[in-house]
Amino acid sequence: MSTVNQERLLRLSRRSRCWSGPVARSTVSQERLLQVLLAPQISEKATFVADKFGQFVFKVASDATKPEVKAAVETLFKVNVISVQVLNVKSKVKRTGRIMGRSKGWKKAFVRLESGQEINFAGGE
Repeated sequence: MSTVNQERLLRLSRRSRCWSGPVARSTVSQERLLQVLLAPQISEKATFVADKFGQFVFKVASDATKPEVKAAVETLFKVNVISVQVLNVKSKVKRTGRIMGRSKGWKKAFVRLESGQEINFAGGE
């Protein structure tokens, strides 16, 4: 076998190990689901998208994936999730006197629920 073919096979084997496909709710452990959602993000934009599009915004773990976020919201709040959009919020440069530093970056998830379903963060059920 030539070296080109060996390199190609090696790349393909690496690729197949990295991608595991969609995560089913049963394959993710209960402990991991509790670690995925960190906090609800309550802001003017979050209330706007909740009213207009039925989406709720969460601060999630930086290594969380879309299927993990979907499974966590469905199990914790007992709702049906249609879609999840995830974005990374970049860190900002902060300055105190002459010392320069950076704030920590984090991940935000927009979770869209089926029509008629809602998550109430204010009420203690």
